[in-house]
Amino acid sequence: MEESPISRTQQPLFSIPVDVNHKATEFNPFSISSPHMKAFHLAWFSLFSCFFSTFSIPPLLPIIREDLHLSKSDVGNAAVASFAGSILSRLLMGPTCDLVGPRIASATLSLITAPIVLSTAFISSPQAFILIRFLIGFCLANFVANQFWMSSMFSGRVVGIANGFAAGWANVGSGVTQLLMPLIYSFYFKTLNLSSSTAWRIAFIFPAIFQAITAVMVLAVGQDFPDGNYKLVKKNKTSADNHKNNAFNILFNGLKNYRGWILGIIYGFCFGVELTTDNIIAQYFYDRFNLDIETAGVIAASFGFANIVSRPAGGVLSDEMGRRFGIRGRLWSLWVVQMVAGLLCYFLGRMNSLWGSILVMSCFSLFVQAASGLTFGVVPFVSKRSLGVISGMTGSGGTLGAVVTQLLLFSGGDSKISTEKGISIMGLMMLFCSILLTLIYFPKSGGMFCGPSKQNPDSSQYHLLA
Repeated sequence: MEESPISRTQQPLFSIPVDVNHKATEFNPFSISSPHMKAFHLAWFSLFSCFFSTFSIPPLLPIIREDLHLSKSDVGNAAVASFAGSILSRLLMGPTCDLVGPRIASATLSLITAPIVLSTAFISSPQAFILIRFLIGFCLANFVANQFWMSSMFSGRVVGIANGFAAGWANVGSGVTQLLMPLIYSFYFKTLNLSSSTAWRIAFIFPAIFQAITAVMVLAVGQDFPDGNYKLVKKNKTSADNHKNNAFNILFNGLKNYRGWILGIIYGFCFGVELTTDNIIAQYFYDRFNLDIETAGVIAASFGFANIVSRPAGGVLSDEMGRRFGIRGRLWSLWVVQMVAGLLCYFLGRMNSLWGSILVMSCFSLFVQAASGLTFGVVPFVSKRSLGVISGMTGSGGTLGAVVTQLLLFSGGDSKISTEKGISIMGLMMLFCSILLTLIYFPKSGGMFCGPSKQNPDSSQYHLLA
């Protein structure tokens, strides 16, 4: 079995059933039980604010590009910069979580980037616009802390659904901001009669304050692990454990694990595609179907809102397939959902009617976001010692995929690729990259086409949970 042993009796220190490592074996997203479910709510809400901040600019792009005289190339380069900023930060966030715990890592990054979000109000040139988008992108590294935190609090029996809900509900922030930012702008511009230039600038006060508040909440009431915060848990480790888990060993053990690299590529063409779609979808409907900014924002918001059910559904499917078929079930379900998402992405670019595009986009959002949830249903089983590094590698792959697709297909400039054609090509790239899943193999549990190794590997060398 891939799951850790479960205690049949309820531990006296916890209000929900836990395993021998005190990780929760049940998941109820509407519970606030401490510390497991409290950590869940803090994790998703904090990351929600980061998604809100990162994607607060795209729904106002038609206004901002006119005010700052941005060219199509400027807009495309800024979109690439917003994702590029989070690649390095996600890579660094993984080892940081391994070394200081997810709570401090997450809150510190949010507090550092909140003033950058606020400084959006003061930009006055295309160069400053690109720089701001690059720096704001750093806050998306909180995704790694989010997934690390859930994997530290929930057992293998429910870690897929916990990761799916925590990231899925957080990703809704990218949809809410598509809906709210145009309304905030319209309130200042139409109701308070401020100039358009002043209205969009003042609108960024809200996401900056929101992000800072969630960071303080994480620091004030959060807990890193079931048995306490990082410092307390670290004191209980032996010196041998501390030596074995020093920063270099943790990093090296994660980087040499090829499964992490493959999952990073897979995630780049599910979550990365989702990020790119978040960046282009409002402007796509605005330009192609001649909609007003509020209507385009509502349509774009529906893409992000699907995360309420789609990414958690991916986690649920991963856990159910894991219970029935082990890691092979998790891998096959990820491959099937990723393939369907790629096909829908291809057909989205081929649609010529407004309502047809909305329908296909809605179906596409469900599958591409579920694929992201399924990916992180596999991640916790890759490496116990270097969980943060593997999470960081996979998470960075997501933003790297967004950079690749944005740069190659939607960067503007002299590119002759239309947006609708770029969307279809993006779907084909998803289909091609999904083939890499067939290369993942776990000695204890097998792969998509192969059973487990007849020789039981030494877990001290593989550090695998599956």
